[in-house]
Amino acid sequence: MDLPTIVRMLTLLAQFERYPLTFGPTPIEPLPRLSEHLGGQVQIFAKREDCNSGLAFGGNKLRKLEYLVPDILASGADTLVTIGGVQSNHTRMVAAVAAKLGLGCRLVQESWVPFPDAVYDRVGNILLSRLMGAEVQLVDEGFDIGIRESWEAAIEEVREHGGRPYAIPAGASEHRLGGLGYVGFAEEVRAQEAELGIRFDYVVVCTVTGSTHAGMLVGFAADDRSRRVIGIDASGTPDQTRAQVLRIARNTAELIGFHRPITDDDLVLVTDYAYPAYGVPSAETSAAIRLGARLEGMITDPVYEGKSLQGLIDLVGRGYFPAGSKVLYAHLGGVPAINGYSYLYRNG
Repeated sequence: MDLPTIVRMLTLLAQFERYPLTFGPTPIEPLPRLSEHLGGQVQIFAKREDCNSGLAFGGNKLRKLEYLVPDILASGADTLVTIGGVQSNHTRMVAAVAAKLGLGCRLVQESWVPFPDAVYDRVGNILLSRLMGAEVQLVDEGFDIGIRESWEAAIEEVREHGGRPYAIPAGASEHRLGGLGYVGFAEEVRAQEAELGIRFDYVVVCTVTGSTHAGMLVGFAADDRSRRVIGIDASGTPDQTRAQVLRIARNTAELIGFHRPITDDDLVLVTDYAYPAYGVPSAETSAAIRLGARLEGMITDPVYEGKSLQGLIDLVGRGYFPAGSKVLYAHLGGVPAINGYSYLYRNG
């Protein structure tokens, strides 16, 4: 699309208030040793969303929450209520935002991951959430990216005890403002491309609850690159995830007044790497985690980024990206979760 369309996208996003929780634009770094190891035909870069804030190790959830905070403050709420798995990055970041704003925090942590490590519910993300003062409720329910009864019950319990809850769904994804942060991501990448004098041919991102990928679809639609956003499914529920990403993307486009239709063809979701289950790393996931760490000192986790890095590595090896392509790997954070897998990685 032409420059006026991109400028218009910036204007559309600017109508929404943003509460700064991040340091600013996240760095883009080349990964030359990984690129060379994979044959040298593709240049791989990483956008380090894992380095975006001083709040509890940061990550992609903060980019979303920056657009929720003005609504939280305007609502008069005194307690943030959200949900995730036991090692949820999202619940950690909601706990951090609550601490930053001086609000209470109620976290519903469901048993989404069938992983037997003895300290799984005592280290990593959940440890940090407890440390920041969040009230944690463990619920023995399996994985699902949809709206959960346990979360709705927690919201009602806060009300019954005289609190004023602010409801944030898993990943902030089903929140009406949840897609805005990653519309902004696309604008940020375009500005950095201009500074660096390059243009990325593809963006690789992990996809689960959907609003990160959905925001990118809308943001990159401004220069016709939606299909160059390659989602790596880590949910293991690809049909549900695909439908949710498209719904959030369309709702976000409508919310900001961007009238270019988001079609089914805009969404690229690769479903080959979520096995054996959500949050459970395969041998190939662990190999990718070790490769990124040993070649670039870049740490990824077994739930999200390890699987998207596995996907990136495999796609490069299969020739998915044409020779000469510049590929941007969106590192969304989540490294504290690796502590929940300490026995698996006890020898590195």
